[in-house]
Amino acid sequence: MASVTVTYVGGPTALLEAGGLRLLTDPTFDRAGERYHFGWGAMSRKLQGPAMSPEELGKFDAVLLSHDHHEDNLDAAGRALLPDAERVITTPSAARRLGGNAQGLAPWESTSLSLPEGGEMKVTATPCRHGPPLSRPIVGEVIGFMLEWDAQEAGALWLSGDTVYFRGVAEVARRFDVGTAILNLGGVRFPITGPARYTFGAAEAVRVARDLDSPTVVPLHFEGWKHFRQGRAEVERAFEEAGLAERVHWPEPATAIAVEV
Repeated sequence: MASVTVTYVGGPTALLEAGGLRLLTDPTFDRAGERYHFGWGAMSRKLQGPAMSPEELGKFDAVLLSHDHHEDNLDAAGRALLPDAERVITTPSAARRLGGNAQGLAPWESTSLSLPEGGEMKVTATPCRHGPPLSRPIVGEVIGFMLEWDAQEAGALWLSGDTVYFRGVAEVARRFDVGTAILNLGGVRFPITGPARYTFGAAEAVRVARDLDSPTVVPLHFEGWKHFRQGRAEVERAFEEAGLAERVHWPEPATAIAVEV
């Protein structure tokens, strides 16, 4: 059975290695302590820096960028790395802003990447809603990514991107057989918007795992920022109470883990 290696850098950032291809997710390499404004009075501070430097991470082939306009998904140091990639796959609006090697995909659109070991990886954009209903004009355009290639046996590999649970997530479960789900968690909230959430919380992560019937869940985006309101402890407790704890594979900083696909 084929496998994917996931090396966790911090926040939403990880290096995925499959079929000889090296893919970097949402690059964030700024140091800890920086403060950022997300618009409409929302702000946050970075609490922990990356576990690896770009030099330690090494070369990568492409970037899977869920969105470019929030600095907990693309910060200044991460943005500086984008020209090093052959391609940056992202939203149409981000591709227009970034230019150069950026390719935009709307939800359910696909492109392909050549695998050094032979064949191609199909990359399909999946829908995200990065906040409560009707928030898209404020929070902007975001996508996730479905990765499929011939060597897979356990199912496709899905990166959720920053999203809450909504009908687009349920549609992912209907359209694809997902073997591994890499979920952006954190239960993001801001004081100025009260109880509104902007990413999966623990309960939503459990719901997604049940919908997908995915045997493997890899959390990302669960630590390192002040506006992340639910961390590893809350997510572990929710999966244990649901009887699904064995599905979760927690990445450790600067450490590669292999998951079967």
